Formats: sequence, structure tokens, C-alpha cells
Amino acid sequence: MELPDVPLMSMLRTRMSWLHQRQDVLAQNVANADTPKYVAHDLKPLDFKDSMKSPMAASGGNLRVTDPRHIAIRPAGATKFDDVETHDIESNPNGNSVSLEAEMIKVADTQAQFQAAANIYAKAMTLMKTAIGH
Repeated sequence: MELPDVPLMSMLRTRMSWLHQRQDVLAQNVANADTPKYVAHDLKPLDFKDSMKSPMAASGGNLRVTDPRHIAIRPAGATKFDDVETHDIESNPNGNSVSLEAEMIKVADTQAQFQAAANIYAKAMTLMKTAIGH
């Protein structure tokens, strides 16, 4: 079995990728907080049903495995998640809809979620190493 085929690892990698891309979108919002007519963006939340789909369908290419005892690891592709405009607050008089307070709360929440996912991923890797006697 390839490492990406382990459902827990696949879901954690997808979640971490989504959180990473969300941080980029939120940083762009903060950077454009004073840009006239800029509309704040966020990522569409991940759907649990979609995350349960086979990781084989979403993967691009595989690294070549030269020995059956090797664990094939697919390169992390540039997964694209849906970007949506957020209309959480009223626009400023200049048409800008970015609220720095709301964005910073989202950034902190996203950072905490990423850290939690990374910790679970690390623990799962430790358990796998223990299971194979490494």
C-alpha cells in the first residue's frame, strides 16, 4: 500500500493543503485592506463527502517505485480549491469589504487548525514507524 492511499494521511494532507491556501487568500485580503473596491475572498469550506473520495482520483502522477518494498509517495500537487468572495461586512465608503479584525480572527483560527492537523499527521507517522519496527 502506498502512503497516500492511507485514508487518514490523505485527508490530513488535503486539509493541510486547504489551510495553507486559505492563509494565502487571507494574507491577500489583509494586504489589500486599503485598496478601493477590493472585495474580500475566502476559500469554499471542504466538503467531508469529497474528502472521503479515493486519493487515487485526485492524484496527478506517481513517483516511480523500483522495489516493491518502497513506499511510493506522490508529489504534493498544486491543488486548487474554490475561492469565493465573502460579503461578511458592509463595504467601506471606498468600496473595500475587508475587515482587518475579521481577517485576523480567520488567520489565527486557520493557523490553529493547521497546527492541529500537523500534530495529528506527525503522531500518525510515529505510529506507522512504530508499527513497522523502525
